[in-house]
Amino acid sequence: MKPSPSTALDLDGPPVISAQNLCRRFGSRTAVDQVSLMIRPGEFFTLLGPSGCGKTTLLRLLAGLDLPDSGSLQINGAEALSLPAHRRPISMVFQSGALFPHLNVQENVALGLRLRHCPADAMAARVAEALRLARLEGFARRWPAEMSGGERQRVALARALATQPQLLLLDEPLAALEPDLRRQLHEELRQIQRRLNIAMIHVTHLREDAFFISDRLAIMRAGKIIQCGAPSDIYERPHNRFVAEFTGECNFIAGEYIANDRVITAAGLLQIPCPERRPPIGSLVTLAIRPESILAPAPPDSPNLLRGVVRDGCRVGPNLRLTVEVTGAVWSVLQLPNLAGRPLEIGREIPLSLPPAALALLATEE
Repeated sequence: MKPSPSTALDLDGPPVISAQNLCRRFGSRTAVDQVSLMIRPGEFFTLLGPSGCGKTTLLRLLAGLDLPDSGSLQINGAEALSLPAHRRPISMVFQSGALFPHLNVQENVALGLRLRHCPADAMAARVAEALRLARLEGFARRWPAEMSGGERQRVALARALATQPQLLLLDEPLAALEPDLRRQLHEELRQIQRRLNIAMIHVTHLREDAFFISDRLAIMRAGKIIQCGAPSDIYERPHNRFVAEFTGECNFIAGEYIANDRVITAAGLLQIPCPERRPPIGSLVTLAIRPESILAPAPPDSPNLLRGVVRDGCRVGPNLRLTVEVTGAVWSVLQLPNLAGRPLEIGREIPLSLPPAALALLATEE
């Protein structure tokens, strides 16, 4: 799934969160390993990575539910590690929702305000506003057991919003829901976030969710942030093979780097964009290109023109997904709708073009 464009952000304001070299160990295992990040006001930021990579542990460090072994943390420019969780301008929504079954919706939403000794009149107004934002008008007297999974997560969101936090932490709150409902709630969550202009950090292992909802995202693996940036940048210019594979389908091409930003491969000589750091001439490298970026069939004057043989194909919505063999390697090619009407011919040789701008030179993984 290709990410949608991110929204414009004001990057000149002071950060809500500034973390430097946070580290958290559990015995011999390092769950968070020298992580640094900065979150701006009004930013929707996602931590994306496989289970066990340290996403939730990092979220707990930011919330004050756990303490790092080393590193520093500032909230709104002030040192925050000494602040207990209830003193931080942060709310958190958990994957389970964590509603109290003996409290009705209104009482669950008001819980954080009661703990902060909010006056009764102000509490009633803020609970009503939170229920309205979460589209729960008329649900105030219901019990959690009477509600669907999606409705319970709305209650958990309303409870988090009622305290009017400057930062909202979301620990996979919608992961257990059906895809269509999850997407609907993500759209509503994004609307709330834009309306209130508060920063949110979203944890997920689902790349579709991360690409759909984020201004920026960070890819985590084994406690480290591997790459951070706009969804489109990470998708189109992955840092290494792990990022490329984790963020979507990708074709990989081995070769040897030579002068003038060219790579010799088994399929032929390929021109690539000027890399930020040129590898030594003669070094072995790996290129990555997404299936939808390969032009097939390609005009004869196309750059990086190669020839391949169609081995298989199938319809994917309006598109045609081809399996193409190129000098012994098998690539996936996604034909766009304006080309997909052509008849599929297994065994036919077709010209392919790999646009230089679509080729990513991958870093060697440690």
